Amino acid sequence: MRAAKNRHLVKKVVAAAMAVGVVPVIGMAGTANAQKESVQYKKATAETPVVESPLDDGRLIVSVWSPSMKVEIPNIVQRPADKNDNAPVSYLINGAGGGEDSATWQAQSDVKEFMADKNAWTVTPIGGAFSYYTDWQKHDPNVQTRFATDTQEPMQFETFLAKELPAAFEGHFGDVGMERGRAISAISMTATSVLTIAQNHPGVFDYVGSYSGCAETSTPAGHAFIEIVTGMRGGANLENMWGPYPGEGWVNNDPVAQAPKFVKQRDEGTLPDIYVSTGNGLPGPHESLDNWRIRNNIPALANQAIVGGVIEAATNYCTANLGRRFNELGIPAHFNFKPAGTHSWGYWQDDLHESWPMLAESVGAV
Repeated sequence: MRAAKNRHLVKKVVAAAMAVGVVPVIGMAGTANAQKESVQYKKATAETPVVESPLDDGRLIVSVWSPSMKVEIPNIVQRPADKNDNAPVSYLINGAGGGEDSATWQAQSDVKEFMADKNAWTVTPIGGAFSYYTDWQKHDPNVQTRFATDTQEPMQFETFLAKELPAAFEGHFGDVGMERGRAISAISMTATSVLTIAQNHPGVFDYVGSYSGCAETSTPAGHAFIEIVTGMRGGANLENMWGPYPGEGWVNNDPVAQAPKFVKQRDEGTLPDIYVSTGNGLPGPHESLDNWRIRNNIPALANQAIVGGVIEAATNYCTANLGRRFNELGIPAHFNFKPAGTHSWGYWQDDLHESWPMLAESVGAV
């Protein structure tokens, strides 16, 4: 009964927010392919699977061909400060909009300035809005034609992030076959996805950062999030993603349900360092008209404080469940339950900064 009420509450609040157009706190993709159309770049093909184009000082657009999806995926790439091609790689993933809107790490945070003196690559894929960055069972014509993954194949973003992108990018920059540190971090929608990716691909990543995610997919509350993000906002048929709900596909992609996979990795010595963070929904230091993302806009501030607060309170609930499960199973991880904070970019920039020492140590970014 409580789970059903939680699911109903999540759907009711966020759906109401959508109805009045107040969801930019989680990044809505307003124009399909916005990032792709704003910058000209050379595109990879099956014959030329990695192609780089200059963006600005220290940054590139690197187009990578995905064999599983038969499409090219552009990536915003920042070079390491020491110019070492063999430097560790930090894969920094956007949220629900997939980088196709203005809600991106590059537009909403100081990642460029922050990483300017760090000895690590920063790689952010663009595309896959509302896909949950998972491997879909079937092609979804609605979500895939509206947004940037223009392919007739089912979306396969887990395969892309765990296998295709690291192999192609790291083989192109640096010594082929060299073992190097590798991190993956994400926010909101994709904060759930990176935990699943780490569970399914032991030894690929040395560090996983999950910021403000709901690490549940098979529970009523977790399903409600996906129904809102991918079903309502993305327009997808969710059975194309993981099959009927409830069902095996939903359980298999639930980080809480699949937590025993991390136990096996712990015992085998392949467990990545895990950093999980969430606010509690209460207003904090970034709920201010002085916040440069708010720009003295009172409705925007109200949106961030109220809607962003409700969403973050829900992710706090999910994160607490994840933490309890990790404690039960003896899975080591760093949980940062903040004393305040909403579902918004100021806090994710804080996560980028606060998690860096752990990330750097994990991947060897000295």
